[in-house]
Amino acid sequence: MSVKIVLDSGGDTPPELARKYNLAIVPLKIRFGSEEFIDTVNLTTDQFWQKCQESEDFPQTAAPSSGDFQSSFLEAKQAGHDQVICITLSSELSATYQSATLAAREVANEIEAEVIDSRLATFAMGTLAINAAIEAEKGADLKTIATLIKSQIPRMHAFGALDTLDNLRKGGRIGTAQALFGSLLSFKPIINVANGTIEAESKQRTRSKALAYLIEKTQSFGSVTDLAIIHANAPDVDDFVDRIKSQTGIDQITIAKIGPVIGSHAGPRTMGVILRTLD
Repeated sequence: MSVKIVLDSGGDTPPELARKYNLAIVPLKIRFGSEEFIDTVNLTTDQFWQKCQESEDFPQTAAPSSGDFQSSFLEAKQAGHDQVICITLSSELSATYQSATLAAREVANEIEAEVIDSRLATFAMGTLAINAAIEAEKGADLKTIATLIKSQIPRMHAFGALDTLDNLRKGGRIGTAQALFGSLLSFKPIINVANGTIEAESKQRTRSKALAYLIEKTQSFGSVTDLAIIHANAPDVDDFVDRIKSQTGIDQITIAKIGPVIGSHAGPRTMGVILRTLD
């Protein structure tokens, strides 16, 4: 059985990796006032961040329709695949899971599709999709891949150092990070994606201390794999990558840009760490 891996564009998967692993990406929509764009189709990540600087309108996101997912699933069938695994943004953060689930039911007579709620966001879910694609290339079937990915979800971790909480607050995705309010001018908040939502992790007085905290947090897990750095147009990303390589001894690190979907909520200059624990 040939399995196609599908995910939504909230996975912030670098285009070269999406091509390498033959991933199908269903885009969310981004709106600036009356202007609507389709993520990765007519709005690149770089264009998004430029528009954030120029536009007076706060960006808003909208999940794909079930029809968008249906089209992707049926394209997989037309390309010769027998099964589909679709990995989505956390259902606590987006309606993509609901849309994909409905689509899977609608195409059930034509192709078997299993939808997995990643309970994660950004390249943490993108990493799951790549891991699924690696297994698909080895010839694993849907059930085997789905079982593996579901076992990895609790061991995936995503932490981010924000310059501001304004984007999360305006986007309504703040979750328990509400506890960080009242100190925006004095602290750099650290958030994590836990239990499917955004939670407060720590407050650091400076960006330097916030980034140091991310490295210390990474080291605290001991042996890890799938280490990645994500950033929202952060000017100091190269320096941070050098620091984390030096302090962790890990050379294999994926760099991923935070795109419009997550960037609308995380805000510019966010720096994050993605990792998977081995036990």
